[in-house]
Order: sequence, then structure tokens, then C-alpha cells
Amino acid sequence: MAGAALAVREAGANTAAEKQDKRMKTLRRLLQIAWAIGGHFLWWGLVRLHLLRPVQTPARRLAAVLEGLGTTFIKLGQGLSLRRDILPDEYVEALQSLQDRVRPFPTEVARREIESALGNRIEELFREFEDEPMAAASIAQVHRAVLPDGRKVIVKVRRPRLREEVLRDTRLLRWVLQVVVLLVPRLHQYDLLEIVRESGLNLLKELDFRQEMRHILRFQAAFQGSETIHIPAAVPALCTESVLVQERSGGRLVTDPAVRSQGPELAVNFFDAYLHQLFVMGLIHGDPHPGNLFIMDDGKICFHDFGLVGYVDKATRRSLAAYFLALINQDGEWLLDAYLDLGMLSEEVDRHQAQRGLEELMQEYATLPLKEWSLATAMLAAVRMGWGYQLRLPYNLLILMRALFLIDATLRTLDPEFNVIAYLQERGATLMRTALKEGSDSSLARMKYEALVLGQELPGAVARLLRGVREHGPEIPLRHHGLRDFEQHMDRSSNRIALALVALGLYIAASLLAQGDIQPLLGGMPLVAVIGYGLALWVTYRLLRGISRSGRL
Repeated sequence: MAGAALAVREAGANTAAEKQDKRMKTLRRLLQIAWAIGGHFLWWGLVRLHLLRPVQTPARRLAAVLEGLGTTFIKLGQGLSLRRDILPDEYVEALQSLQDRVRPFPTEVARREIESALGNRIEELFREFEDEPMAAASIAQVHRAVLPDGRKVIVKVRRPRLREEVLRDTRLLRWVLQVVVLLVPRLHQYDLLEIVRESGLNLLKELDFRQEMRHILRFQAAFQGSETIHIPAAVPALCTESVLVQERSGGRLVTDPAVRSQGPELAVNFFDAYLHQLFVMGLIHGDPHPGNLFIMDDGKICFHDFGLVGYVDKATRRSLAAYFLALINQDGEWLLDAYLDLGMLSEEVDRHQAQRGLEELMQEYATLPLKEWSLATAMLAAVRMGWGYQLRLPYNLLILMRALFLIDATLRTLDPEFNVIAYLQERGATLMRTALKEGSDSSLARMKYEALVLGQELPGAVARLLRGVREHGPEIPLRHHGLRDFEQHMDRSSNRIALALVALGLYIAASLLAQGDIQPLLGGMPLVAVIGYGLALWVTYRLLRGISRSGRL
């Protein structure tokens, strides 16, 4: 019994020691993040006040700070590079340049993670498995392998304990930013906490390889039998949250001079693939940079890495079709309506001024050769017209904008003479028909259903109406909209006024008490007066905190 009790005490001591060690690591990490982020904002403030001469741009310095903080912050920075709606180009370019300079983790760790996730020994899962990774990044590393049936595959295994690290780092970053925003209230307008929250959630999704597997399966089904596009198949039975097994394939990069002779044909096939994704699938590959595209020996374009995928709902597809067609036809009013429908401009924007800006943009484009037109640049220019209205673009539209920029770059690499606008003009009618047809069958079915329901319920509704008129006389129902928000605003305002009056009363009372000879004393002042001042300061802090959170002074 004594031995069992001793073992229990030792186990408890070990658990307590582990918790203490974990708390100390968290504290050290918090101090590291606070020192780096706080130091950057201090440096930025000194530069803005012309008290310090910078040796590098603020954008480059921010990228260096994030890179120095490790994996979580590198990925958060790469996620922030999507935010062209709020970040200037120099910040986008600096954050996009963040590289996952991470060494591969030991092979025995990779083997252990794979066996734990798939529930079997490596020798049973694969006929061959290469211990030396073919690639390593901040989230995962990739090994070549061969399945028992002879299929060549890649095995993507997530770094151990990475999810816990991301959760901890994003939580600590929010704490640090709360303090920074409290010290520098002007930063409140950038909504840093919400941006970090969204970026953290999207990063956690990227860490779940089951989602990537589902994306692969959808793309594979959409391009099944295609003569121009190849999607390497996933192996669902060997895919978990932390391990992804996919068919191994490759080819030449789109930047390889050997593919130049096929460039014009490949550009058309590539652009067609994206039109299909946008207007038929409603799902787009969001990261078509040269490293994720290969030209296979049979001329097919092979897509890799489906971690970043954007969803395009039916309403957005129609609005995108309108955007393309309005741009082609250089119709400023139509283009403005398309931007408003997409949510890329705030409803509060001055419509006349915005339309004039769009027409100036189109006039500028009219002086360029059609081959130099950029759908992505035109879209971004309109979005930036809405700066100052605190407009936040949906995440999927941010992915779409990123994809459009990369599509432009890839098209120019494959075929510098490719004319996007002319090609859209040829396919414009088809584009619109596809966007409008999608979902029309389901809409008709719903209309028929609603009509049948109305036909069944209408007699009863009319009978109840007639009975009400007979019993109570004619009545006209009135409904109000928006008064609830007004009432809530009035409640908040009245609460603040009440708090301000309480604080004022406490200050006055404490000042009167301070003039009296009341015992006991604290620092030469009556203790009751000190307590009064303390309460007054606490009420003032609550009042200022509430105002700061609402963003209204």
C-alpha cells in the first residue's frame, strides 16, 4: 500500500512539474511575442514621428519580425498577404515573400506520426517508404512511397504538436494586441484583433488535411476525363487530420523554357479551367503559383496543393459574370452595380464619385493594349475606392483576388500575347448563360412548391382575415424596422451618462472628504477620500473601456 501511495505521489509531482514547465514555456513565449510585436509598433511610431531613420521599410521589417517568431507567425503573415483590401501593395509583397525556412523533422518522428494516425506499421501500409523527405515546410513534410498495389504516392505528414502551438500563439498574440491597441487607440480602426482571429481560424482549417482531401476529391470529380487538366487522386482510406496520401505526379514547371512552344495552347487550357471552376464548380484553386502547376508529358496541366481553396456561391457567380461583361463593354454604371453586388464596395460609398472613378479607370485601360488588361488589378482598384468605409471583404473573395493575380502572372508566363479581354468577349454570352442557368432548375422547383403551399393555405388565411374584420373591424398592421438597434444605442448612451455622473459625484465627494480631518489617514489624506478616488477612477476606467470597445467617443 505504501508503495502504491508513493507511486501516486510521484505521478502527481510529475504532473505538477509538467504543468509548471508548460506555464513557464507559455510565459517565455508571451514575453518573446510581446517584445517582438511591441518593439515593432514602437519602432513604427518613432519612424512616423521622424525620430528614427529606418534602414528598411516598415513592410520588410514586419515580415522579418513575423519570420523571426516562427511557424505560426509565418503562416499568419502569408494569410495576411491576402488582405489587399486593407494592406498597401508593399505590405502584400513583403508578406508574400515569407518563406517556410524550416528544417525537416527526424524520420523516426515522421514514421511515428504516420503510424499513429493510420493505425498500422509503415511496412504494412507501404511497399516502399523513403525516409529522406522530398520537401519540408512549416506545416508538413512530404515523403515518397509506394502502396502495396504498386501505386506511387506522396505522404504528407503534419509536424507534431503544431495545432497546439498555433492555438497557443494566436491566443498570446491577441493578448499582446489588446494591450497595444489600448496604448495606441488609433490602431482600433484597423480591427487587428478580428483580423488575427480570422487568420487563426483559417490557419487551423489548413492544418486539417481531411479538408484538403475533400477538395482534391471534388476537383478530381470535376475534371474526370478532361483532356487538358489532371488532378492527382487522393487515397481517402489513408487520409486523416494529420496525414494525407496522394497520387504522385509531376512534370515541367510552367516557367521551364521547354514548354514555351506549347504556351499559347496551355494558356487557353489554363484559363478555361478557371472559368469552369468559377462558373460551374463554384470552387477555385486559390494558389496557382508556378510551384503548384506542372506540365505533364502528355500536355495536361497538373494542379497540386489544395490547402487554399475558395468557395463561390451562385449569387457571386452571377455578379462575377456581370463584372466581366461590364468591364468588357466598358459600362461604368453596370460595373459599379457589379462591385456593389459582390460586396467589394460599401453601400455607403458616394455612387456618383465611385462611378466617375470607375470610368476614369476604364479610360486608363482603354489606352493600353488589350493583352495588358488585368482583371485582378481592375478589381483591386475598385476595392481601394472603398477605403475609409471600414469595408471587410469575405475570405472567399480575398482568395479569389489572390487567384486572379496569380492567374494573370501564369498566363503572361505561358503566353505573353494572350488577350484575356478578347477571349472573354468571345465567350461572354456563354459565360452569362452558364452563370444564370446554374441553379435555375432548383429555383423553378422551389417556386412550384411555394405555389402549391400557397394554394392550400390561401383559403384558410382569407377566412381568418374575414373573421377578424367581422369581429374587430378593419385593422392595418404596422411593422417597424431598425428601432431595436436605436433602442440599444439609446440604452448604451444612457448607461454611459449614468456612469459619467456617478464618476463625477465620486470625484466631488472624495474632494470634499479630503479637506476634512477624518481618521485614519493614508499618505496624509483621509482613507475614505482615497477609497472614493479609487472608486471614481475604477468607474472612469469602465466608462473609457466601453467607449473604446464600441469605437465611439
